[in-house]
Amino acid sequence: MPETITPAVPPTPPVTLSALLAREDLGLRQIAGPTDPGIVIHWAHTSEMADPYPYLLGGELLLTAGVHIPEGPDVSAYFDDYVSRIVAAGGAALGFGLAPVHDTVPPALVAACESRRLPLLEVPPQTTFSGVARAVWQLMAQARLAELRRVTEAQQSLAAAAARQDPVPSVLRQLAQRLGGRAVLYGPDGTEVAGAGREPAASPGASREPAVGAGASREPVEGAGAALAALAGVVRPAAGTTTPPDPTDRRPHAPGTPPAPGTRPQPAATPPGTWLTPITSSARPQAAATPSARPQPAATPSATPGAPPPRPQPSSATDAFGATHLAVYALGAGEGFVLGVATPRREPGDHTIASVAAVLLTLLTGEHQSGAGAARSSALVRLLLGAPPGEVAPLLGAGRWLVVHARPEAQAPDPVAASALGAALGSPLVDLGGDVVRVLVPADREPAPQPGWTLGVSAPAEPHEWPAADTQAARALARARATRAPLLRHAARPALADLVPPADAETHARSLLAPLSGQPALAETLRSWLSLHGSWDRTAVALGVHRNTVRQRIARCAGLLGADLDDPDVRMELWFALRRG
Repeated sequence: MPETITPAVPPTPPVTLSALLAREDLGLRQIAGPTDPGIVIHWAHTSEMADPYPYLLGGELLLTAGVHIPEGPDVSAYFDDYVSRIVAAGGAALGFGLAPVHDTVPPALVAACESRRLPLLEVPPQTTFSGVARAVWQLMAQARLAELRRVTEAQQSLAAAAARQDPVPSVLRQLAQRLGGRAVLYGPDGTEVAGAGREPAASPGASREPAVGAGASREPVEGAGAALAALAGVVRPAAGTTTPPDPTDRRPHAPGTPPAPGTRPQPAATPPGTWLTPITSSARPQAAATPSARPQPAATPSATPGAPPPRPQPSSATDAFGATHLAVYALGAGEGFVLGVATPRREPGDHTIASVAAVLLTLLTGEHQSGAGAARSSALVRLLLGAPPGEVAPLLGAGRWLVVHARPEAQAPDPVAASALGAALGSPLVDLGGDVVRVLVPADREPAPQPGWTLGVSAPAEPHEWPAADTQAARALARARATRAPLLRHAARPALADLVPPADAETHARSLLAPLSGQPALAETLRSWLSLHGSWDRTAVALGVHRNTVRQRIARCAGLLGADLDDPDVRMELWFALRRG
């Protein structure tokens, strides 16, 4: 008997057998075989051949009126062979028409289908086979429409999530919600950068060895989360790895080690679901499995004569952990980021939705390698080797620059959110330090308010003025937070203080503020308090301290300066001095 084949299914959603049975206009009735709600049909086919095996692709609802049944008192052996051939061909179910040849379904056929676990449907006389086939295609069209609608809605929601102030967590949350599972972004080192959703409950006894592959751990896997992390290592480029293992190769050999020549591949002695299968466009079975691959550099000739060429690095892979479906996607920027998805079930369209999320995450996490990127690397190297900023700045671009300080309104920023902010401001020169993100932006790009962020922008500055511009941006951010403004710019217009020669103004400022020297917290508190018109609460917000601390510091400033800070003339003179200090 030939081995059971895997159905070569069409690129359309399958129809569940239960949905076909629910069609009242058909009047179909299942009289034998399993009633599993997961049984699906990919098409309907009519045949009166005694041996339909050569003409089936698999996944069919085979319809017959029994014209091929031989006459005789005992046809049990015939039906047993007939049903076994349908099962071997991958047939999904058998429909038997009651007219015009037979008034009832032969009991021997019922017994054979029950024995071989093939669903058997009774087709009433008023229902034509063409009507059954039309119903199958109608249900397919409805399923396809529902799938397209689901994918379209998911694409829209994922795109909207990518535009939020926390784009990466938002995309992961939306993906987890759409797929009903958990979505995780893994960094180049394999650690979890961000995640969303609930991990599907593990089935009893689901602990197993992880999938074998480039970068995959060989420690025992406990839990679907650990299994997903191990699977992510298979699609992540590993240093020095040019021949990752073939996911379709089920031989138990080490990664990159071919079996001995002339040996017959043996099944791996591991539980089902341990080995990888490349991802497909849906949850439907497939006849052959080949890994999807990213373009790889040309491989050098193998040192071993006759050795097979290196296998391409897979860009996506699937696995199973008990009843949990796992899928991973290598993000296309080549930085080593991997998207992982764990779901309790696999629905049509899941792969498309996850692929959309992978594209968005690629754009959010990727660093474009270009001439500008090489220039930035060169500038960094020169700075580290001692070159002054004035000589390095031309590598970053000509003209003056703005320094932007940004702080998110909700949680502390992460590297991905900082990179996304830099992209929104039009600059890849981003620095994340603590709860503040600093961005160096060309002066010809006017920063705009960003949803979820509070921004402080310096005046345009030449490279040698960058330290002063950094201070301006920090003060502008503090004032913006105190006044609850989304963006504030440092005022660079000429002032009365500019009428005084700079050297004389700086000498007067140092003399006036000498009692506060060595106490930067007092000077900065006095500056913020004066800039906010003596508001205790706003100054406390700008400095991130308690309002009573502000009161104590201002009182100490008044005492050290010997000045009446309620006098507007005193305040003005101190303000001019602080601007020069």
